[in-house]
Amino acid sequence: MADVGGVAADRLRSFIERIERLEEEKAALAADIREIYSEAKGTGFDVKVIRQVVRLRKMDQSDRREQEEILDLYKRALDID
Repeated sequence: MADVGGVAADRLRSFIERIERLEEEKAALAADIREIYSEAKGTGFDVKVIRQVVRLRKMDQSDRREQEEILDLYKRALDID
């Protein structure tokens, strides 16, 4: 392993190449996700709402419930609904 100024060049190169491969995979996945949203929109679904549902499903149930309660409180305070 070649050391340059105390840096293991081969090890560093390995990290960078792994990151680059993952970045490429991430870009491909993002394109796939955009395509699915586009397909959903083409069949009449509201993509903005789908994005909200996906975000909510990622959340822990107690966090989601807390966020909904706070939103309801704010809406009541502003006389919305």
